[in-house]
Amino acid sequence: MISDKVKLTAKDILEKEFKSGMRGYKQEDVDKFLDLIIKDYETFHQEIEDLQQDNMRLRKQLEDTNRRAPAQQQQQTGTTNFDILKRLSNLEKHVFGNKLYD
Repeated sequence: MISDKVKLTAKDILEKEFKSGMRGYKQEDVDKFLDLIIKDYETFHQEIEDLQQDNMRLRKQLEDTNRRAPAQQQQQTGTTNFDILKRLSNLEKHVFGNKLYD
């Protein structure tokens, strides 16, 4: 799962404090930038959750389809084979007439 590989959460970024130095960065600029990172981070996290749910839903749908497919395929094959045999029989009667059955 992706959350096992991620080292920081949005909360970690929000609560991170930096020491200030003599010629350090402006605290206001750092805070604004971190706010942007937090918003992106939350958006990415939500997108990942949505994709994981879609993935699970599609896997379940595929499993359901695969379980139903053999029964449907058997019904279609049976009907198709019967139709082919019936047509073949009619064709033989038409081509050979009653000679075939004498």
